Amino acid sequence: QMLPPHPRKLPHGDLEVSLVPFGAEALEMFLRLERPAPPGAPPEDDDYETIGQFYAAIEQGLRHLCETLGEKEVFCGDPARQVSGTHFRHTGGRLVAVTDLASALDALEEIVEQGEGTARGEVWDGDQDEVAHYYRFMELKLGRRYRRGDTPESGPTGERLSVDLTGVFPMTPGPADRAAQGEFNHTYCAILHLLELAFNGSPRMLAVATGEMYALKAQAQELMRRGGLTFEYVPPELRRWSAGDHQRIVVLRDGPYVVYGRVPLRRKRKIVSTEQRNALTWKTGEPLETEETYALCRCGRSGAKPFCDGTHAVIDFDGTEAAPMRPYQELQHVHDGVGISARRVGELCVHAAFCIGRTRPIAKMLDDTADSDVRSDVMGRIDHCPSGSYSYALERGGETIEADLPRAVSVLEEEDGLAGALWVTGGIPVTRSDGLPLETRNRMTLCRCGQSGNKPLCDGTHREIGFHE
Repeated sequence: QMLPPHPRKLPHGDLEVSLVPFGAEALEMFLRLERPAPPGAPPEDDDYETIGQFYAAIEQGLRHLCETLGEKEVFCGDPARQVSGTHFRHTGGRLVAVTDLASALDALEEIVEQGEGTARGEVWDGDQDEVAHYYRFMELKLGRRYRRGDTPESGPTGERLSVDLTGVFPMTPGPADRAAQGEFNHTYCAILHLLELAFNGSPRMLAVATGEMYALKAQAQELMRRGGLTFEYVPPELRRWSAGDHQRIVVLRDGPYVVYGRVPLRRKRKIVSTEQRNALTWKTGEPLETEETYALCRCGRSGAKPFCDGTHAVIDFDGTEAAPMRPYQELQHVHDGVGISARRVGELCVHAAFCIGRTRPIAKMLDDTADSDVRSDVMGRIDHCPSGSYSYALERGGETIEADLPRAVSVLEEEDGLAGALWVTGGIPVTRSDGLPLETRNRMTLCRCGQSGNKPLCDGTHREIGFHE
């Protein structure tokens, strides 16, 4: 079994890890995990005694490969697929993009120093501004802080540090709320999935994974008040959304939209007549460069719009979605003209104003559709409705006629530089964060200002708040 349950021994050693509340047992386990390698300890690639010796073995292996094959053959990947500090803003450490032997060794040194202290046997990490993880745990065990001048031999000599174990969540494994445990496990496995994407060619997904960690923390704190955490692995085939490479969009709870399957992303700008300020058409701009899987901002606060940069997590974005809508066919209001039957669902309207017409709205224009020019104008205006609030057939009850739109996501810009919705076209399926699918349609609009009352769908609120990029 690839993932045996806790408690279990770690691979290549005799250390047993368990899911236990914080206390003496957990502290000793953490200290054993981060224990520094003794001076002069040899690299060990199997049955290693410390994690530092394992990383030393990786360093030894990299040097050997470079000497044998040549550095260019070993580090031959696309540098753009590397995770770097540009993909993650909320960190106290360094993220090193590995592109050659020097950067690989730098990354390994950063990992070891953050966990164990510097290779010179110091308490501090390599940046000299943080106590390494092992010595943080030692502060808790000994009840005192380290200060400048302290060494591993001297121990901490700074201010006293007390831990109130009565304030620790009990986290008793058992028959707690199984539904809540299931939600936690799904979030936990979503993080694993997003991290896998980030480290396998989609580095921007690291910020999304970090945002999910905040969500996991909130779920854990709530669940530990009522029982325990199980950290059960949910196989991909049983997950709600994180399996497969087919084109789709997934709404993350209080997070962004994750777009799978290399769906094209471009900008579209609304063209408006200068005289009457009427909406005329959309002008397609240049495509935006994306990874195979990418995440689009839903909170409206990302510094990398339209992409997510993890800001939703640090501003406590509330992305609560509205109750699922009934199917379009059940909600539609039908308005017949001559040679055309228009349908409208007001709940989908984003006020893009294509239905208003040069002098009067579509509802009035239908009275004159015996005139083929008027009828053609109505059809064209409905085709430009981004949300699909309006649709039409040639006769009542007839087959809906839809514009031939590509499978794509368009970032809409409206008049005066106003930032509009995300326009999803071509029947791309969209899944809510609760696992329920939205009705798949040829066109729909998703909120990206974070303020819609019909999340995840846009309701035109971006116009009211003057949302701009």
